[in-house]
This record gives sequence, C-alpha cells and structure tokens, in this order.
Amino acid sequence: MPVLPRLSGRAAVKAFGRDGWQVARQKGSHIILVKPDSWATLSVPDRRELAPGTLRGLIRASGLTVDQFVALTKK
Repeated sequence: MPVLPRLSGRAAVKAFGRDGWQVARQKGSHIILVKPDSWATLSVPDRRELAPGTLRGLIRASGLTVDQFVALTKK
C-alpha cells in the first residue's frame, strides 16, 4: 500500500485542482470540489492535517490512484 503524504485540506485542494477539480463553494469548514466530466463531488475538510482514511477516501472518490495523487502534490 503506497504511503500517503501528510497534507492540510488546502494543500489537498491544490493537488486536486491540478487534476482538473474546481472549487464550487465552501460550506462551513468543508470545501466542495467538482469536475466537469465527473459525476462525483469531493468534500474536503479545511483542517490543518487530514486523517489518512479521509484522504484515501477522497482520492478513491476522485478516480485517482494514490501514486497519481502523490505525483500531483509534488508539482
């Protein structure tokens, strides 16, 4: 199982943005992301550090692999 990086919610939003996800709105402490060609929406908590299970679930819902997501964080 690939190792997940420790990221804040905003850093995760930036990484997903590099894959084409766009911020639709922010409701409370959650940032809602949408992608034009995807039926899914991502609700990213605006926290200092995301829990590993939460981050893995967001990656799975986005259709990316962990390796692809890690590559997006390094750009």
